[in-house]
Amino acid sequence: MAHLIEQMAYAGETPWHLLGNPLPPKQPLEVWARKAGMDWTIRETPVRYMAQDLQAPEAIQPFESLESFRDQKVLYRSDTRLPLSVVSRRYQVVQPRDVLEFYRDLTEVSGYEMETAGVLKAGRKFWALARTGKQAVLKGTDVVNGYLLLATSCDGTLATTVTPTTVRVVCNNTLSIALDGASDAIRVPHRSSFDADAVKRQLGIAVSQWDGFMYRMKLLSERKVKNKEAADYFLQVLCGPTASGREGKQGFATVIPEIKVLPHERALKKIQSLYEGHGRGAELAAAKGTAWGLLSAMTEFVDHERRALSRESRLDSAWFGQGAALKQRALDRALELVS
Repeated sequence: MAHLIEQMAYAGETPWHLLGNPLPPKQPLEVWARKAGMDWTIRETPVRYMAQDLQAPEAIQPFESLESFRDQKVLYRSDTRLPLSVVSRRYQVVQPRDVLEFYRDLTEVSGYEMETAGVLKAGRKFWALARTGKQAVLKGTDVVNGYLLLATSCDGTLATTVTPTTVRVVCNNTLSIALDGASDAIRVPHRSSFDADAVKRQLGIAVSQWDGFMYRMKLLSERKVKNKEAADYFLQVLCGPTASGREGKQGFATVIPEIKVLPHERALKKIQSLYEGHGRGAELAAAKGTAWGLLSAMTEFVDHERRALSRESRLDSAWFGQGAALKQRALDRALELVS
């Protein structure tokens, strides 16, 4: 099976997905472009087709002409000339270098540090992730760092999206900053031109949410939960709110065996194991028996344990797909416990 990741690079410790070319810290963006496989451009050409003159006599070879369908265009790579997608002629392209250039003043002036960048799905999707310098510590030992993720696509599957993100250091779990059921991500649809300066003005508001978000995470680390609450939480996150309510005096020990008919049985048992001490950082004071521990077990499951065809597809899902949606639902349910 072809890899989803065409190429990527990283600085610092090896990422949780174990992929990419290592780089020393604070490399120029030009080096990042080369090592991350982002030193090419997206080119475009009209959709063309061969038209035949079917009215010509049979003895004469039908005349063929090359015609253009100008309502759509083909996007292709400048280096390999391989096709990427067919899109509307109004589709606004964001180049791989534009993603990296977004971080130039942030890294040179504002203290951000590039950590990963790369290309997914042969160039149809690409991203860069930088550490912002924000950090919080829960109960003295559980360190959470702030990041900024910029990603886009050239096939219509993802708007150009800038997402403030947290990474729990002990396990490299990723979680988008979101409060009150809404993500702080800034999305620019491809029918609009990507204005980096305008996005950065919006970003000032989003980044300011860090303190409020981490205050909520602190509340989660102080909220003790009982076994029955934990069981209901995992059931609601994986199976929906109607899945909870099964009674059991021993919490998981009696709840989990009753749901063998559910397709999520294996996932529930795995998450239970992560929460009850087998997860990375599960025994830290901030996580053991707390709502923060519930959320951390869910994010670790999505980022590291959830079934996937490959590490590449798990990364794609955890950041942009079903995994990201599952983590958002886990966050929303956890915040309900401290509301």
